Amino acid sequence: MTLSLCACGGNVKNVNVVDVESEIYTSDDINSAIETIIKEFDKKWKGCTLKEIYYAGDEISPNYQDWADRNNAEEVIVLLSSFDVDSSGGDGALNPNSTYTGWNWILVRNNGGQWRHVDHGY
Repeated sequence: MTLSLCACGGNVKNVNVVDVESEIYTSDDINSAIETIIKEFDKKWKGCTLKEIYYAGDEISPNYQDWADRNNAEEVIVLLSSFDVDSSGGDGALNPNSTYTGWNWILVRNNGGQWRHVDHGY
């Protein structure tokens, strides 16, 4: 996967994408969701370096079905990541000079379409 990087966002140059098996989603489904978040991180997460991202697993995503329901979507997928924050604190909402692990990314979609990022955090 090749992404163009800009100075305005986060660092995604060396992100480790971990393969997680699924009986719910194909590897293309999971990779599409991961690519959606990597692109957003690249654009909007200034002062942060994405270290690792992966599918949370088949036992997790069904617990988030309410996110699909409230966003008029049929499917939900949850990703987990870890990232470093520089001395700027990102946009000011994050702890400066820290590492976040187990950070959730919640995405929804309809009929196998494009994933939409609807929430993130712990």
